[in-house]
Amino acid sequence: MSVWGGLVGQEQAIETLATAVASPTAMTHAWLITGPPGSGRSVAARAFAAALQDPADTAGEGHQVRTVLAGTHADVTVLSTDKPSFAIDEVRDWVLLAQRSPSQGRYRVLIVEDADRMLERTSNVLLKAIEEPPERTVWILCAPSPVDVLPTIRSRCRLVNLRVPPVQAVADLLHTRDGVPPELALECARAAQSHIGVARRLALYPEERAYRRKVLHLATGIRGVGDAVLAAQELVEDATEQSKAATAERDGAERAALLRALGVEEGARVPPALRAQVRALEEDQKRRAKRALTDLLDRSMVDLLSFYRDVLVTQLQTGSELVNTAEAEAVAEQARSTTPEQSLRRMAAVGLARDRLATNAAPLLTVEALAVALRPQG
Repeated sequence: MSVWGGLVGQEQAIETLATAVASPTAMTHAWLITGPPGSGRSVAARAFAAALQDPADTAGEGHQVRTVLAGTHADVTVLSTDKPSFAIDEVRDWVLLAQRSPSQGRYRVLIVEDADRMLERTSNVLLKAIEEPPERTVWILCAPSPVDVLPTIRSRCRLVNLRVPPVQAVADLLHTRDGVPPELALECARAAQSHIGVARRLALYPEERAYRRKVLHLATGIRGVGDAVLAAQELVEDATEQSKAATAERDGAERAALLRALGVEEGARVPPALRAQVRALEEDQKRRAKRALTDLLDRSMVDLLSFYRDVLVTQLQTGSELVNTAEAEAVAEQARSTTPEQSLRRMAAVGLARDRLATNAAPLLTVEALAVALRPQG
Protein backbone atom coordinates (compact mmCIF):
# COMPACT_ATOMS: atom_id res chain seq x y z
CA MET A 1 0.00 0.00 0.00
CA SER A 2 1.17 3.54 -0.76
CA VAL A 3 2.40 5.70 2.10
CA TRP A 4 -0.80 7.72 1.61
CA GLY A 5 -3.00 4.65 1.15
CA GLY A 6 -4.75 4.90 4.51
CA LEU A 7 -5.92 8.45 3.83
CA VAL A 8 -9.35 8.04 2.25
CA GLY A 9 -10.98 10.66 0.05
CA GLN A 10 -8.42 13.39 0.82
CA GLU A 11 -6.80 13.99 -2.56
CA GLN A 12 -6.31 17.73 -2.06
CA ALA A 13 -4.66 17.29 1.34
CA ILE A 14 -2.41 14.54 -0.02
CA GLU A 15 -1.30 16.83 -2.85
CA THR A 16 -0.42 19.61 -0.38
CA LEU A 17 1.55 17.31 1.93
CA ALA A 18 3.28 15.42 -0.87
CA THR A 19 4.35 18.70 -2.47
CA ALA A 20 5.88 19.82 0.84
CA VAL A 21 7.80 16.54 1.08
CA ALA A 22 9.15 16.86 -2.47
CA SER A 23 9.95 20.57 -2.46
CA PRO A 24 12.02 22.26 0.29
CA THR A 25 10.48 25.64 -0.62
CA ALA A 26 7.00 24.29 0.18
CA MET A 27 8.09 22.82 3.51
CA THR A 28 7.56 24.50 6.86
CA HIS A 29 8.34 23.52 10.45
CA ALA A 30 4.81 23.57 11.91
CA TRP A 31 1.56 22.14 10.52
CA LEU A 32 -2.03 22.08 11.73
CA ILE A 33 -4.17 19.27 10.29
CA THR A 34 -7.88 19.77 10.92
CA GLY A 35 -10.98 17.87 9.99
CA PRO A 36 -14.14 16.34 11.48
CA PRO A 37 -13.91 13.21 13.65
CA GLY A 38 -13.08 10.18 11.55
CA SER A 39 -11.69 12.15 8.62
CA GLY A 40 -8.21 10.75 9.24
CA ARG A 41 -6.26 13.53 10.97
CA SER A 42 -3.92 11.13 12.76
CA VAL A 43 -3.56 8.98 9.64
CA ALA A 44 -2.58 12.05 7.62
CA ALA A 45 -0.07 13.14 10.28
CA ARG A 46 1.61 9.73 10.41
CA ALA A 47 1.71 9.40 6.62
CA PHE A 48 3.25 12.88 6.35
CA ALA A 49 5.83 12.01 9.01
CA ALA A 50 6.66 8.78 7.16
CA ALA A 51 7.05 10.54 3.83
CA LEU A 52 9.33 13.14 5.40
CA GLN A 53 11.71 10.43 6.59
CA ASP A 54 12.04 8.84 3.14
CA PRO A 55 10.57 10.94 0.30
CA ALA A 56 11.61 8.40 -2.35
CA ASP A 57 9.65 5.53 -0.78
CA THR A 58 6.19 6.36 -2.12
CA ALA A 59 5.22 2.67 -2.06
CA GLY A 60 5.75 2.49 1.70
CA GLU A 61 8.00 -0.57 1.54
CA GLY A 62 11.19 0.74 3.17
CA HIS A 63 12.29 0.54 6.79
CA GLN A 64 11.87 4.24 7.55
CA VAL A 65 8.27 4.45 6.31
CA ARG A 66 7.18 1.13 7.76
CA THR A 67 8.49 1.95 11.24
CA VAL A 68 6.81 5.36 11.26
CA LEU A 69 3.46 3.87 10.24
CA ALA A 70 3.91 1.11 12.83
CA GLY A 71 4.64 3.68 15.56
CA THR A 72 8.17 2.42 16.27
CA HIS A 73 10.38 5.02 14.58
CA ALA A 74 12.82 6.59 17.04
CA ASP A 75 12.46 10.10 15.61
CA VAL A 76 8.65 10.26 15.33
CA THR A 77 6.72 10.76 18.58
CA VAL A 78 2.93 10.73 18.83
CA LEU A 79 1.67 12.82 21.75
CA SER A 80 -1.89 12.12 22.85
CA THR A 81 -3.98 12.07 26.00
CA ASP A 82 -6.83 10.01 27.41
CA LYS A 83 -7.59 12.78 29.91
CA PRO A 84 -9.74 15.88 29.38
CA SER A 85 -6.63 18.00 28.77
CA PHE A 86 -2.85 17.82 28.54
CA ALA A 87 -0.91 18.57 31.72
CA ILE A 88 1.54 21.45 31.61
CA ASP A 89 4.41 19.13 32.64
CA GLU A 90 3.70 16.96 29.59
CA VAL A 91 4.04 19.96 27.30
CA ARG A 92 7.31 20.98 28.92
CA ASP A 93 8.64 17.48 28.17
CA TRP A 94 7.66 17.94 24.50
CA VAL A 95 9.65 21.16 24.33
CA LEU A 96 12.74 19.37 25.62
CA LEU A 97 12.23 16.48 23.19
CA ALA A 98 11.88 18.88 20.26
CA GLN A 99 15.40 20.17 20.87
CA ARG A 100 17.01 16.80 20.17
CA SER A 101 18.48 16.08 16.77
CA PRO A 102 17.02 13.11 14.87
CA SER A 103 18.99 9.92 15.44
CA GLN A 104 17.92 7.83 12.44
CA GLY A 105 15.76 9.82 10.05
CA ARG A 106 15.81 13.16 8.27
CA TYR A 107 13.57 14.91 10.80
CA ARG A 108 12.46 14.72 14.40
CA VAL A 109 8.66 14.83 14.12
CA LEU A 110 6.28 15.49 17.00
CA ILE A 111 2.63 14.69 16.26
CA VAL A 112 0.24 16.26 18.78
CA GLU A 113 -3.09 14.47 18.56
CA ASP A 114 -5.99 16.23 20.30
CA ALA A 115 -4.24 19.60 20.10
CA ASP A 116 -7.64 21.07 20.97
CA ARG A 117 -7.16 19.62 24.48
CA MET A 118 -4.38 22.06 25.30
CA LEU A 119 -5.43 24.75 27.76
CA GLU A 120 -4.23 28.30 27.23
CA ARG A 121 -1.40 28.03 29.75
CA THR A 122 -0.11 24.81 28.17
CA SER A 123 -0.33 26.31 24.69
CA ASN A 124 1.75 29.25 25.86
CA VAL A 125 4.49 26.84 27.00
CA LEU A 126 4.54 25.37 23.50
CA LEU A 127 4.45 28.67 21.64
CA LYS A 128 8.19 29.40 21.51
CA ALA A 129 9.08 25.82 20.56
CA ILE A 130 6.71 25.93 17.59
CA GLU A 131 7.76 29.41 16.53
CA GLU A 132 11.50 28.71 16.50
CA PRO A 133 12.19 24.95 16.45
CA PRO A 134 15.57 23.44 15.54
CA GLU A 135 16.16 23.17 11.80
CA ARG A 136 15.32 19.46 11.61
CA THR A 137 12.29 19.43 13.93
CA VAL A 138 8.73 19.37 12.56
CA TRP A 139 5.55 19.84 14.60
CA ILE A 140 2.26 18.36 13.33
CA LEU A 141 -0.80 19.35 15.38
CA CYS A 142 -4.20 17.71 14.90
CA ALA A 143 -7.56 19.25 15.88
CA PRO A 144 -11.19 19.15 14.69
CA SER A 145 -11.08 22.75 13.41
CA PRO A 146 -8.71 25.74 13.38
CA VAL A 147 -10.78 27.58 16.00
CA ASP A 148 -10.11 24.75 18.46
CA VAL A 149 -6.47 25.89 18.66
CA LEU A 150 -5.37 29.19 20.17
CA PRO A 151 -4.75 31.92 17.54
CA THR A 152 -1.16 32.33 18.72
CA ILE A 153 -0.47 28.67 17.89
CA ARG A 154 -2.65 28.57 14.78
CA SER A 155 -0.95 31.58 13.20
CA ARG A 156 2.43 29.83 13.36
CA CYS A 157 1.26 26.68 11.58
CA ARG A 158 0.43 25.88 7.98
CA LEU A 159 -3.15 24.66 7.77
CA VAL A 160 -4.26 21.48 6.00
CA ASN A 161 -7.99 20.85 6.20
CA LEU A 162 -9.49 17.38 5.70
CA ARG A 163 -13.05 16.77 4.58
CA VAL A 164 -15.57 14.09 5.43
CA PRO A 165 -14.60 11.18 3.16
CA PRO A 166 -17.24 9.80 0.78
CA VAL A 167 -19.26 6.90 2.18
CA GLN A 168 -18.37 4.63 -0.72
CA ALA A 169 -14.65 5.35 -0.26
CA VAL A 170 -14.86 4.28 3.39
CA ALA A 171 -16.81 1.16 2.43
CA ASP A 172 -14.22 0.28 -0.22
CA LEU A 173 -11.45 0.64 2.39
CA LEU A 174 -13.25 -1.71 4.80
CA HIS A 175 -13.71 -4.25 2.02
CA THR A 176 -10.17 -4.17 0.62
CA ARG A 177 -8.24 -3.70 3.88
CA ASP A 178 -10.36 -5.61 6.40
CA GLY A 179 -12.21 -8.12 4.22
CA VAL A 180 -15.67 -6.85 5.20
CA PRO A 181 -18.45 -7.97 2.80
CA PRO A 182 -19.41 -5.04 0.51
CA GLU A 183 -23.03 -4.71 1.73
CA LEU A 184 -22.06 -4.72 5.41
CA ALA A 185 -19.17 -2.34 4.70
CA LEU A 186 -21.50 0.15 3.02
CA GLU A 187 -24.10 -0.13 5.80
CA CYS A 188 -21.48 0.49 8.49
CA ALA A 189 -19.85 3.34 6.57
CA ARG A 190 -23.22 5.07 6.36
CA ALA A 191 -24.10 4.40 9.99
CA ALA A 192 -20.73 5.83 11.05
CA GLN A 193 -21.30 8.89 8.83
CA SER A 194 -17.93 8.22 7.16
CA HIS A 195 -16.03 8.09 10.47
CA ILE A 196 -13.43 5.51 9.44
CA GLY A 197 -12.63 4.23 12.93
CA VAL A 198 -16.27 3.89 13.97
CA ALA A 199 -17.17 2.23 10.67
CA ARG A 200 -14.40 -0.32 11.15
CA ARG A 201 -15.52 -1.18 14.69
CA LEU A 202 -19.14 -1.55 13.57
CA ALA A 203 -18.11 -3.78 10.67
CA LEU A 204 -15.75 -6.04 12.62
CA TYR A 205 -17.50 -6.36 16.00
CA PRO A 206 -21.15 -7.50 16.19
CA GLU A 207 -21.35 -6.27 19.80
CA GLU A 208 -20.70 -2.73 18.55
CA ARG A 209 -23.66 -3.00 16.20
CA ALA A 210 -25.77 -4.41 19.03
CA TYR A 211 -24.88 -1.47 21.28
CA ARG A 212 -25.78 0.98 18.53
CA ARG A 213 -29.19 -0.66 18.13
CA LYS A 214 -29.68 -0.21 21.87
CA VAL A 215 -28.88 3.48 21.48
CA LEU A 216 -31.46 3.85 18.73
CA HIS A 217 -33.98 2.15 21.03
CA LEU A 218 -34.17 5.51 22.80
CA ALA A 219 -35.76 6.83 19.62
CA THR A 220 -37.89 3.82 18.68
CA GLY A 221 -38.78 1.82 21.79
CA ILE A 222 -39.82 4.31 24.46
CA ARG A 223 -43.55 4.63 25.19
CA GLY A 224 -43.57 6.38 28.55
CA VAL A 225 -41.52 7.77 31.42
CA GLY A 226 -40.93 4.31 32.91
CA ASP A 227 -39.54 3.00 29.61
CA ALA A 228 -37.35 6.09 29.33
CA VAL A 229 -35.78 5.67 32.77
CA LEU A 230 -35.12 1.96 32.28
CA ALA A 231 -33.68 2.41 28.78
CA ALA A 232 -31.40 5.22 29.98
CA GLN A 233 -30.14 3.16 32.91
CA GLU A 234 -29.39 0.17 30.69
CA LEU A 235 -27.61 2.32 28.14
CA VAL A 236 -25.39 4.05 30.69
CA GLU A 237 -24.58 0.75 32.42
CA ASP A 238 -23.54 -0.78 29.09
CA ALA A 239 -21.44 2.27 28.24
CA THR A 240 -19.78 2.15 31.66
CA GLU A 241 -18.89 -1.51 31.24
CA GLN A 242 -17.48 -0.86 27.77
CA SER A 243 -15.36 2.06 28.96
CA LYS A 244 -14.06 0.03 31.92
CA ALA A 245 -13.16 -2.88 29.65
CA ALA A 246 -11.35 -0.52 27.30
CA THR A 247 -9.17 0.92 30.07
CA ALA A 248 -8.82 -1.94 32.59
CA GLU A 249 -5.88 -3.73 30.97
CA ARG A 250 -3.93 -0.52 30.54
CA ASP A 251 -4.69 0.58 34.11
CA GLY A 252 -3.38 -2.71 35.49
CA ALA A 253 -0.21 -2.56 33.41
CA GLU A 254 0.46 1.04 34.49
CA ARG A 255 -0.02 0.21 38.17
CA ALA A 256 2.24 -2.83 37.95
CA ALA A 257 4.93 -0.80 36.17
CA LEU A 258 4.77 1.96 38.79
CA LEU A 259 5.03 -0.49 41.69
CA ARG A 260 8.04 -2.15 40.06
CA ALA A 261 9.69 1.23 39.61
CA LEU A 262 9.03 2.02 43.28
CA GLY A 263 10.48 -1.32 44.38
CA VAL A 264 7.17 -2.69 45.72
CA GLU A 265 6.65 -6.41 45.16
CA GLU A 266 3.41 -7.63 43.62
CA GLY A 267 0.73 -8.07 46.29
CA ALA A 268 2.79 -6.29 48.93
CA ARG A 269 1.52 -3.37 50.98
CA VAL A 270 2.49 0.04 49.59
CA PRO A 271 4.59 1.96 52.14
CA PRO A 272 3.01 5.24 53.33
CA ALA A 273 5.84 7.29 51.80
CA LEU A 274 4.99 5.96 48.33
CA ARG A 275 1.20 6.11 48.47
CA ALA A 276 1.00 9.64 47.08
CA GLN A 277 2.50 8.48 43.77
CA VAL A 278 0.09 5.56 43.56
CA ARG A 279 -2.84 7.88 44.34
CA ALA A 280 -1.71 10.29 41.61
CA LEU A 281 -1.75 7.43 39.09
CA GLU A 282 -5.19 6.32 40.25
CA GLU A 283 -6.53 9.86 39.85
CA ASP A 284 -5.17 10.00 36.29
CA GLN A 285 -6.80 6.67 35.54
CA LYS A 286 -10.13 7.89 36.92
CA ARG A 287 -9.99 10.94 34.67
CA ARG A 288 -9.19 8.72 31.71
CA ALA A 289 -12.10 6.39 32.50
CA LYS A 290 -14.42 9.37 32.80
CA ARG A 291 -13.34 10.66 29.42
CA ALA A 292 -13.79 7.21 27.86
CA LEU A 293 -17.36 7.07 29.18
CA THR A 294 -18.14 10.62 28.08
CA ASP A 295 -16.73 10.00 24.59
CA LEU A 296 -18.77 6.81 24.20
CA LEU A 297 -21.99 8.49 25.31
CA ASP A 298 -21.31 11.46 23.05
CA ARG A 299 -20.92 9.08 20.12
CA SER A 300 -24.27 7.58 21.13
CA MET A 301 -25.81 11.05 20.93
CA VAL A 302 -24.39 11.44 17.42
CA ASP A 303 -26.07 8.16 16.46
CA LEU A 304 -29.38 9.42 17.83
CA LEU A 305 -29.02 12.65 15.89
CA SER A 306 -28.45 10.64 12.72
CA PHE A 307 -31.73 8.77 13.31
CA TYR A 308 -33.75 11.97 13.75
CA ARG A 309 -31.97 13.43 10.75
CA ASP A 310 -33.23 10.47 8.71
CA VAL A 311 -36.74 10.98 10.07
CA LEU A 312 -36.67 14.67 9.20
CA VAL A 313 -35.38 14.25 5.63
CA THR A 314 -38.07 11.59 5.11
CA GLN A 315 -40.76 13.93 6.41
CA LEU A 316 -39.53 16.77 4.21
CA GLN A 317 -39.11 14.43 1.22
CA THR A 318 -35.66 15.81 0.38
CA GLY A 319 -34.58 12.65 -1.43
CA SER A 320 -31.40 12.41 0.66
CA GLU A 321 -29.95 8.97 1.36
CA LEU A 322 -30.56 7.54 4.82
CA VAL A 323 -27.72 7.21 7.30
CA ASN A 324 -29.41 4.31 9.10
CA THR A 325 -30.33 2.04 6.22
CA ALA A 326 -30.74 -0.94 8.55
CA GLU A 327 -33.41 1.03 10.44
CA ALA A 328 -35.32 2.18 7.35
CA GLU A 329 -38.66 0.76 8.54
CA ALA A 330 -38.38 2.42 11.96
CA VAL A 331 -37.44 5.71 10.29
CA ALA A 332 -40.45 5.51 7.97
CA GLU A 333 -42.81 4.66 10.84
CA GLN A 334 -41.63 7.58 12.96
CA ALA A 335 -41.77 9.91 9.96
CA ARG A 336 -45.45 8.99 9.50
CA SER A 337 -46.41 9.24 13.18
CA THR A 338 -44.65 12.51 14.06
CA THR A 339 -44.19 15.98 12.59
CA PRO A 340 -41.05 17.79 11.39
CA GLU A 341 -41.43 20.16 14.36
CA GLN A 342 -41.29 17.22 16.76
CA SER A 343 -38.20 15.87 15.01
CA LEU A 344 -36.48 19.23 15.37
CA ARG A 345 -37.39 19.44 19.07
CA ARG A 346 -35.94 15.97 19.65
CA MET A 347 -32.76 16.88 17.81
CA ALA A 348 -32.49 19.95 20.03
CA ALA A 349 -32.92 17.72 23.11
CA VAL A 350 -30.06 15.51 21.92
CA GLY A 351 -27.90 18.58 21.37
CA LEU A 352 -28.65 19.77 24.90
CA ALA A 353 -27.65 16.37 26.29
CA ARG A 354 -24.32 16.58 24.44
CA ASP A 355 -23.70 20.03 25.91
CA ARG A 356 -24.46 18.73 29.40
CA LEU A 357 -22.08 15.80 29.00
CA ALA A 358 -19.37 18.19 27.83
CA THR A 359 -19.79 20.22 31.03
CA ASN A 360 -19.40 17.20 33.34
CA ALA A 361 -23.07 16.65 34.13
CA ALA A 362 -23.92 13.27 35.68
CA PRO A 363 -24.18 10.79 32.75
CA LEU A 364 -27.18 8.86 34.10
CA LEU A 365 -29.24 11.96 34.91
CA THR A 366 -28.36 13.45 31.53
CA VAL A 367 -29.40 10.37 29.56
CA GLU A 368 -32.56 9.94 31.67
CA ALA A 369 -33.60 13.54 30.97
CA LEU A 370 -32.94 12.97 27.27
CA ALA A 371 -34.91 9.72 27.15
CA VAL A 372 -37.89 11.39 28.81
CA ALA A 373 -37.72 14.25 26.30
CA LEU A 374 -37.72 11.76 23.40
CA ARG A 375 -40.83 9.85 24.47
CA PRO A 376 -44.03 10.23 22.44
CA GLN A 377 -46.13 13.18 23.56
CA GLY A 378 -49.85 13.16 24.13
